[in-house]
Amino acid sequence: MTPLSGRLLGLTAGFAADRVLGDPARWHAVAGFGRAAAALERLTYADRRGAGAVHVAILVGATTAVGVHRAGPVATAIATWVVLGGRSLDREAAAVQAHLAAGDLPAARQRLTHLVGRDTSELDEAGVARAVIESLAENTSDAVVAPLVWGAVAGVPGLLAHRATNTLDAMIGHRNERYERYGWAAARLDDLLNLPGARLTAALTVVLGDDRRAAWRTWRRDAGGHPSPNAGPVEAAFAGALGLRLGGVNAYGGRTEDRQVLGDGRAPDRHDITRARRLARRVGVGALAAIAPIALRRRRR
Repeated sequence: MTPLSGRLLGLTAGFAADRVLGDPARWHAVAGFGRAAAALERLTYADRRGAGAVHVAILVGATTAVGVHRAGPVATAIATWVVLGGRSLDREAAAVQAHLAAGDLPAARQRLTHLVGRDTSELDEAGVARAVIESLAENTSDAVVAPLVWGAVAGVPGLLAHRATNTLDAMIGHRNERYERYGWAAARLDDLLNLPGARLTAALTVVLGDDRRAAWRTWRRDAGGHPSPNAGPVEAAFAGALGLRLGGVNAYGGRTEDRQVLGDGRAPDRHDITRARRLARRVGVGALAAIAPIALRRRRR
């Protein structure tokens, strides 16, 4: 077995473990990384971009270094299982959907906070369904497709570097008074690392979605109006593929953000969450197939 075929084997085994087992119930490495990042922030924080860049460089650099000498299929499988979040994403979406099906809108709003950072307290059923589907689209890209891309390209170091960056963006990459400057480096690095995965996610959504032409048209027409260079393409492609209307104005505490309307369809309802979950699963499997040639590539002599 060559190192590169071992890489694909490890990625496939880790992908399967995530689908079957989901995130580890205890001693999750990402949670440990988050605690370490929070502790380091107490030492490095200053209201400057440079301070945030140092924070990111230390944490991402150290995490990447951990994976440098771990290239076998077992190490790759474990790292892939740890960094992927497809099963947990699907489980959270299903939990919100179950509350909606039971007619318990307050419980659905509360559970939705596990998926999104927006204010959910005033959302109606359509607003909750929209938020779930947008989260499924964006996090399928960030937590499934993009890690697989970097795992195929760079093995365990790529997997760990991507997850470290993505976690830091979730922790400090916010547009608020504390993190506007300090979190800038984390947010920009996360945008960069997720760029190829987002385009692959959008392309797979076009190929595997219910309406290919609408998915392609909506991606090309509407993605640019979204404030995120990576969430825009995937959310627009999902909107077109599912025949729905996503996007619009979201509230984040005292701040609102206009994400532009994506798509020409109707407003989503709880039944559309099932369709979006199925599409997200298809995209995840499609991503594993798409990155196989990269993981199997031969080194030129």
